[in-house]
Amino acid sequence: MADKHNGKAKSTSPDEQRIREAYQKLGHMGGEAVKEKYGPEFYSQIGKKGGDTVKGKYGPEFYHTIGEKGGEARKGQLGHAGYQELGHMGGETVKEKYGPEFYSQIGKKGGEKGGEARKAQMARGEIKARKPTKEAPDKR
Repeated sequence: MADKHNGKAKSTSPDEQRIREAYQKLGHMGGEAVKEKYGPEFYSQIGKKGGDTVKGKYGPEFYHTIGEKGGEARKGQLGHAGYQELGHMGGETVKEKYGPEFYSQIGKKGGEKGGEARKAQMARGEIKARKPTKEAPDKR
């Protein structure tokens, strides 16, 4: 079993595992009781309060740093094929929810906006115009 604090493997005996599972169950029961008493939005409120406290203590870039670390760890777990599968699953979910014609609609919108965005980037000097890859033959 991996220790959630340092990510290193930590061996546990069957007794330790049963004790851990018992505490997890008690924690779950306590959480359900709090949700029943105060409502699910209570967790949103305390989560935001905790997030604001962390941001005040460590700065907003802290979230960027931990996000990168988590993303790198997840990339190591999933690999390229894992991300492909996640993308495929997400695409299937979108297709089920909005229908296959949704992709045509967003593709057209993206194509229209894409030209405008590229021109704006060129105007700001962020990118340069592409050079033609193959010149058309001279018609004389």
